[in-house]
Amino acid sequence: MESKEDEVKKERVVEARARNISHNVRCTECGSQSIEDSQADVAILLRKLIRDEIRSGKSDKEIYKKLEDDFGETVLYAPKFDMQTAALWLSPIMDNVKQLLVAGAAGGIWAYKRYRQKTNVHIMALNLVRGVPLTPKEKETMLEAVGDDIKRYALFSRLVLRKRHWHSTELA
Repeated sequence: MESKEDEVKKERVVEARARNISHNVRCTECGSQSIEDSQADVAILLRKLIRDEIRSGKSDKEIYKKLEDDFGETVLYAPKFDMQTAALWLSPIMDNVKQLLVAGAAGGIWAYKRYRQKTNVHIMALNLVRGVPLTPKEKETMLEAVGDDIKRYALFSRLVLRKRHWHSTELA
């Protein structure tokens, strides 16, 4: 009775190890699925081969090595890091670096335009004080830069002028 239970336990261990290995091995026919998920003939044969190797007493590393020797490094979802696979391993990092560079460049351009716009507004304000007339484009830029402040100041000025005018007519 115990031998039957031991056999069942051993078979469960074999099955668990085989599934674990099969999830980490790419189907050579499908390419995008593991051999555990694929129903291709080669995947079925590889799953059988893995179970046979486990039953013969081989370790997981030995099985991965055999698969790699027979089918190449691309059969493993996590190939070892060397000169041939460096691009594969470093591509996610390089994608992040590219994204950071693009975002930094966009931020730099935006900041430069804002700085440039403020600088132009200061120059236009100095020209206005000196009596140099503004072009329509410069007026538009000036209003965009200081928009709400100018509107508030203009409203306040009108109120003050009306109040003065009202007082002057009252006194006369």
